[in-house]
This record gives sequence, structure tokens and C-alpha cells, in this order.
Amino acid sequence: MEILTKKPSTKGPAEMFTGDVWFDVIAQGSEPSRMRVNMVRFAPGARTAWHCHAVGQTLHVTEGIGLVQSRGGDVVVMRPGDTIWTPPGEWHWHGAAPDHFMSHLAMWEGPAEGQGPESEWGEHVTDEECNAR
Repeated sequence: MEILTKKPSTKGPAEMFTGDVWFDVIAQGSEPSRMRVNMVRFAPGARTAWHCHAVGQTLHVTEGIGLVQSRGGDVVVMRPGDTIWTPPGEWHWHGAAPDHFMSHLAMWEGPAEGQGPESEWGEHVTDEECNAR
């Protein structure tokens, strides 16, 4: 057994996020585990850029009201207790509703050795895309 000391919170980088986003790394497995878990906190209106994950991603909303969208799909409201699965390679974004904070657990796996990056990042989500509900 190993008890890992909590690391400082990290501000989400501007190339991946719009608005104020902070995350705490909860788990970052090392081979053979490839598990990744972050607690992510979004200020009202803050959101990720478009992105996809090589092995998919699961989000579990813990508080607030959020929004999520897969490329070509509708913007969907997320509430505490909701769990969202995006399959491998599916482009999507997620973040807080314009008038609410939102926190979620983000869970994904890094790809196996030699399979490329665990995530691919694209363009920022526009206000028009975010508000198209």
C-alpha cells in the first residue's frame, strides 16, 4: 500500500480551456495500469476545447450544472449524479453552464505503449456552440 500526498491544484491551460478551470490529479496509474482520474472544477461558463481520448472518457458530475456535447450532437445538460461516457475517438467538450459552477470526476485511460497520445485537442468551443441548447 502507498498513501499519496495530495498535490497542489493546477490551473487548466488556456490552450485546452476557456475560462477558469482547476483540476486535482487523483490517480495517474503507472504500467500496467493506465488509469487517470482528475477532479475538475469549472467556473460559470468555463469549458474544455474540443477534444477526444484514445481509449474514451467517463465523466461523473459531483456538483453544479454542466453542459456536454459530442461533435454533431445536441448540447446536453449534466447534473450531480449524472455519468457520461464518450467512446474512443469521439470529439466532445464539457464545462459549466453559464450561470453555475460545475465539478466532475474525469476518468480515462492512457493508451498502451506505442499507441500514440492519450488525448487529442482541437479548437476552442465558441459561445454560440456552447449556448446552442
